[in-house]
Amino acid sequence: MAIEIEIEKLVHGGMGLGRIDGRVALVPYVLPGELVEIEPVRETKSLIRGQVIKRLRASDARIASLCPVFEVCGGCHFQHIPYEEQLEHKRGILLETLSRMGKVKWEGPVEVIAGEPWGYRNRTQLRVKKLGREVSVGFLEAGSHNLVNVESCPINSPSLNKALAALIAMGKERRFPEALGEIEFFTNETDVQVNVIQTEKPLSKVFFTWCEQAIEGFSQANSLDVAVGEWLFRVGSRSFFQVNRFLLEPMLRETTAGAAGKLALDLYSGVGLFTLPLAKQFEEVVAVDTSRPAMIDLRFNLKRAGLNARVVNLPVADYLASLEAPPDFVVADPPRAGLTAVVTEQLLRLAPKELVLVSCDPATLARDLAALTTGGYAIESIKMLDLFPQTFHMEAIVKLSR
Repeated sequence: MAIEIEIEKLVHGGMGLGRIDGRVALVPYVLPGELVEIEPVRETKSLIRGQVIKRLRASDARIASLCPVFEVCGGCHFQHIPYEEQLEHKRGILLETLSRMGKVKWEGPVEVIAGEPWGYRNRTQLRVKKLGREVSVGFLEAGSHNLVNVESCPINSPSLNKALAALIAMGKERRFPEALGEIEFFTNETDVQVNVIQTEKPLSKVFFTWCEQAIEGFSQANSLDVAVGEWLFRVGSRSFFQVNRFLLEPMLRETTAGAAGKLALDLYSGVGLFTLPLAKQFEEVVAVDTSRPAMIDLRFNLKRAGLNARVVNLPVADYLASLEAPPDFVVADPPRAGLTAVVTEQLLRLAPKELVLVSCDPATLARDLAALTTGGYAIESIKMLDLFPQTFHMEAIVKLSR
C-alpha cells in the first residue's frame, strides 16, 4: 500500500524523516520539504522504512547526480544534494545526534573541513562475478546482494578508475578466473596495490602477472608509501588507512597542532598518522593498537622518519589499565564502535589534561562525550571533517580539557 509522506529533515544514516499516524517514516534519497509517495519495505508499530515510488513535490535544491547507478548502488546517499548543502545537513545531523543521544549541548561553532567532493577515494573494493563468458564488475545494490555493474565511480580517484577499467577489460577474456569474488585496489596515484578479498580458491601467480601487464602502476609490493604533508607512511595490505586522499593532511594537522609536553598517547594508532607528528612534539609518545600488521608498519615509519615512540600491540583498555601516572595529552581514533565503557572509565581515572577524540560515528561519539563530560571534561571545540562526500558518513574531531 502506497503512503504519502512529507519529509521534515535528514537524519543520521542518510535517511529523510517524515511522520504519519504517529509513526516515523525513514526514506532514502530525499530532501526536506519534499512530498513523496512511498512503498513500505519494513514496518513496526512505531517505524516505517520505505522507498520512493513517486515524487509528488520535489525540492528546488535537488540536482541531477553524476553517477548513472546512483540510488541503485549502495555506496552514495547524497549525490542529489549540492555539496555545500550536504555539509550543512551533516553539521546539523552531528549536533542533533550529540544532543538527542548523548544530551551533549554544544553552543559553540562547528567548523567544517572539506576538500574536493569527487575523485577523493584512494581505496575501493569491487565485487566480481563470472557466469559463462560474461564477467560482472561493480558494487552491491543498496540493501541487497545483487551486483550493480559499473564502468567508473565518480568518488574514486583517477588511478582507481583506470584500474577498474583494466579489470573490466580483463574480464572479457576467457582466462579470467571464475574463482575471484571480490578484489581491492589501493593507490597513492602512482602505484596500485591489488588485494584479493574473496576467492573460492587461491589465484595463480599468472593472474598477478597479468595484472602487472594490464593495470597501470601495478605494484608487486605488499605495501604502498603515502605522503601526508612532510610525513611518509608505509601502509601494508592488511593495515587500515583513511580513504580521503585530499583531507589526510588537514586531519593530521587539526588533531595534533599545538599539542606539546612530556607524554602523549596515540590510542588506536594504526600505522602512525598521528604518532609521527606527536613524536616530534613530545618527549615521550606511546602508540597503542591491536593490529599487528599496522604495528609493523608503524615501527618502520618511525625508523624511517628518525623518530622514537613506544609501540604497544595490545587492546587499548588493557594498556590503559596498566598506567598509573596521567599523560599530558591523548588522541583516540577508535573504530566505529567508539571508545567503549571500559576505555572511557580508564581515561577518566587517568585524567589527562587534554584529550582529542576522533570519531567516525556520531551515535557512539554522543555516548562517549556524555561519559567524558559527566566525568569532568569540557568540550573546547568540535570540527566536522567531511572525509566521505556524497555519503552520510562523517568524521568529527572533538578537543576536550579537564
